[in-house]
Amino acid sequence: MIATPDCLLIPMLASKAAPGLARTLTQTRLHKWGYAHITDDAFLIASELISNAVAATPGKEIRYQCSRDAHGVLIAVWDASPARPRMRPLERLTLDTLDVSKENWDNNGGRGLPIVAALATSCGHTPEPSGGKWIWARLNP
Repeated sequence: MIATPDCLLIPMLASKAAPGLARTLTQTRLHKWGYAHITDDAFLIASELISNAVAATPGKEIRYQCSRDAHGVLIAVWDASPARPRMRPLERLTLDTLDVSKENWDNNGGRGLPIVAALATSCGHTPEPSGGKWIWARLNP
């Protein structure tokens, strides 16, 4: 990803705390740029992308970027996993199909990337030449 002079680009540990840290830093940056009106969408996108990176590389380094250019605000997350992101097929979730058993309590996800795609003007992934990949989403301010 290309960094601009006022770009936020930070390495962080792939942990449960990473999404909250990214939201805090993103809020400050968006307010500085005068883009407070897209904060909610940016928070959700950052949280989803970072949560996926944490799941792919727990306890490893990930990198978070929030930058702006002529095309809008770019939110991107790098992780070392070579696996490409995959959107699960969407299925209608009802109270009857939701599995709330102890062993599957946290396994009812899979809607993050479709949510990111719905909120962003564009999104995708880019392999990093030195290894891993960047998952990114762009918002129009």
